[in-house]
Amino acid sequence: MGQEGPKNSLLSSYIHIALVVAAYWVVSILTVFVNKALLSSKTVDLDAPLFVTWYQCVVSTTICFVLSSLSKIFPQHIKFPDGSPMDTSVMWKMIPLSILFTAMIAFNNLCLKYVGVAFYYIGRSLTTVFNVILTYLVLGQKTSTNAVLCCLVIVMGFWLGVDQENVVGSLSVIGTVFGVLGSLSLSMYSIHTKRVLPFVRQEIWLLSYYNNFYSCFLFLPLIAMNGEIKEIINYPNLFSPFFWFLMTIGGLCGFAIGYVTALQIKVTSPLTHNISGTAKACAQTVLATYWFQETKPFLWWASNYVVLFGSGSYARVKQKEMEDHHKNSLLKNETNV
Repeated sequence: MGQEGPKNSLLSSYIHIALVVAAYWVVSILTVFVNKALLSSKTVDLDAPLFVTWYQCVVSTTICFVLSSLSKIFPQHIKFPDGSPMDTSVMWKMIPLSILFTAMIAFNNLCLKYVGVAFYYIGRSLTTVFNVILTYLVLGQKTSTNAVLCCLVIVMGFWLGVDQENVVGSLSVIGTVFGVLGSLSLSMYSIHTKRVLPFVRQEIWLLSYYNNFYSCFLFLPLIAMNGEIKEIINYPNLFSPFFWFLMTIGGLCGFAIGYVTALQIKVTSPLTHNISGTAKACAQTVLATYWFQETKPFLWWASNYVVLFGSGSYARVKQKEMEDHHKNSLLKNETNV
């Protein structure tokens, strides 16, 4: 009986982790497909990508506000970190990060509007490369030679993917540019997040609440500058319940992906999350080519595998470096003692 308890506990832990990873895959892939439908399908047929993204921020902000309010009424049943985006001291600290957050999700959705779901992973594959460059330029931290080599592999895969997308006649230059800008924005956002997290007591949900709240206002001038107000006013299905149902589903997916991402990192590790995300991207690409009935040449598929290999290798190199750093720290402590 003594051995059954630990075995059952271990099995339940494995099942829990498997369910969380599965939930991340399902929600993440569903979010990409739903956003693609909202941004460029004939079903919605609204040429206002920033308006669609703005509404997703509104939905996420509303959910966070409701959870925050309920946590005060039912503190024993609902947990949500205490904080208000209306606090002026919070506002001045958060606005720079929220500007990067707004740019990141705007460029991501603009990329998805112009490129196919199958190419979306390649179009957004330079995030790791920009992370290495900006970590050095902004934080002054050098990267190992092995990690830099992995980044070069990713760049090679990116260029091969762009070339092959052009060969099959489906390359969107503007979509690819938005993808690169999205990767750059994400890298800048990730680096700046490390500086801001202590201010919000390391609370990811509070960070999400503030970012989505401020983005609701930051998007408004961008929507006007992009000429979307006329498109929205003249949209024939603006008051259709089905249209707002689809928009709300997109908003819920946007909120859910933040939750399952944080949950997957919590029950596994940042490295496992990266590996899971890389594998999910591969499955997403295969599913997209099947769903949209696209036929791709061998070199197109090779570009995906090159990027996947480079990303996976980079994650492994960073894991090894962290392990070595940890061992060296322990040895130093033992020596000092």
